[in-house]
Amino acid sequence: MSDIAITISLLALVAVIGLWLGHLKIRGIGIGIGGVLFGGILVGHFTYKYGLTLESHTLHFIQEFGLILFVYTIGIQVGPGFFASLRQSGLKLNLFALMIVLLGALLVIVLHLLFGVELPIILGIFSGAVTNTPSLGAGQQILAELGMTNITETMGMAYAIAYPFGICGILLAIWLIRLFFKIKIDEEHQQFEKESGHDKESLSSLNVKLSNPNISGLKIRDIPGFEAKNVLCSRLKRGDELIVPHADTQVELGDIMHLVGDMPDLHRVQLVVGEIVKESLSTRGTELRSVRVVVTNEQALGKKIRDLKIKQKYEVVISRLNRAGIELVPTSNTSLQFGDVLNLVGRLDAIESVTAVIGNAQQKLQQVQMLPVFIGILLGVLVGSIPIALPGFPVALKLGLAGGPLVVALILARIGSIGKLYWFMPPSANLALREIGIVLFLSVVGLKAGAHFLDTLLSGSGMEWMMYGAIITFVPLMVTGVIARIYGKMNYLTLSGLLAGSMTDPPALAFANGIKENSGAAALSYATVYPLVMFMRIISPQVLAVLLLLFAK
Repeated sequence: MSDIAITISLLALVAVIGLWLGHLKIRGIGIGIGGVLFGGILVGHFTYKYGLTLESHTLHFIQEFGLILFVYTIGIQVGPGFFASLRQSGLKLNLFALMIVLLGALLVIVLHLLFGVELPIILGIFSGAVTNTPSLGAGQQILAELGMTNITETMGMAYAIAYPFGICGILLAIWLIRLFFKIKIDEEHQQFEKESGHDKESLSSLNVKLSNPNISGLKIRDIPGFEAKNVLCSRLKRGDELIVPHADTQVELGDIMHLVGDMPDLHRVQLVVGEIVKESLSTRGTELRSVRVVVTNEQALGKKIRDLKIKQKYEVVISRLNRAGIELVPTSNTSLQFGDVLNLVGRLDAIESVTAVIGNAQQKLQQVQMLPVFIGILLGVLVGSIPIALPGFPVALKLGLAGGPLVVALILARIGSIGKLYWFMPPSANLALREIGIVLFLSVVGLKAGAHFLDTLLSGSGMEWMMYGAIITFVPLMVTGVIARIYGKMNYLTLSGLLAGSMTDPPALAFANGIKENSGAAALSYATVYPLVMFMRIISPQVLAVLLLLFAK
């Protein structure tokens, strides 16, 4: 067999062993995709022992391509949520998650300066301690740009040594916070249920009877509270007739308005309009229907709702818009993106006409437009290669193959589409490409680290690396957890999801979800902080490398 054939065969063997290890669980907790790293270390150990030759250029290409594929698909996945998570509703959670990232970075600087830990080693420990593989790839990229060579093996070993406690440390921190504050899970769950109306990302609705004579005869657009466009009237009942109102519809005393928006905004409008009523404004038994359709028609992509003239032409109102799991109040200035889910209210024949404009071609949701994928990767590599000159620094820095594709993917996912090109990717396709990318990357890292892993682990330096990793894992989680609980008054279930999300760690999320099944609190906070944390985890090794090299001058 040729060297390339041997190399590919061993990578496939690593993937098989690693994925099998990742599925092994102890009390429901496993190492997940991290098993591929340890599968690579195992195969790498025997490869080195028996002197098998691996094709270095093939390994290098597979490692870099796997990293690009992984970070690009991560960016496409979290792009819409990345910007949405910075809204007021998720600001506190993201600030505490940012505190965990910054405390970890600060500990890296302290350990490097205090104990003289080499830069490649401390960055590898940092990535393993926070269980973030893209962080490892970003660290390797920036050190390579700075002229360091033969760092893959060393950083991979440091990462692997710190990784196990990285997983266990999160679970330990969650458990200790529960013990320290003597938390009662049922009480925390009840508290979350009471407050979830303010924290959840879905919109609320109210049926309000118009009893204020001062606004009788006004157009809906002129009623105080509607000018901010945070509240929408999707249905209006006058007597026994249920109609789809327009912004120019005049209201009368006794009208019942079905309002959609965030609860605080709804209450502000309700105080102006009248009183809350329990009367149903269901479309059942009427000519009106409420139907959810998905934007798939290329002619509608990027267009503002007002340009489609859905209300004027068809007397259909868009009452809600769901984008990447986030529900928004649609306004006339809202631009449609591929995959947006619209809730249409109107007559059935009119809705069918609007559906023809919107698309709703379900098969398109399962198709991947490959042209935008490679355009995005190309742009990401180009952006990552742009030199960034810093004053007083001898070498121009670059975002590299980790930062460049990530930044471009975030931006493209936020834009959604350009002409007939759209960057929506079906979740199943995104997950498949992401898993392939991370498996390829970790397989090569494990193979390269396996040659001297046991020697390093069993020597004095291996134990030291493990201790440094435990500090970087545990201290930020405990400090932030205690502050968030005492000063932030954060619900424990929400806090558990925050700690898991700050490490972008699915096993930790599984543990947090298991604290109170069917709660949803942990998953919600995990999803809220995940996009920003993933971005920070990839960027932080590059910033740390620059700072520590400046300190060394």
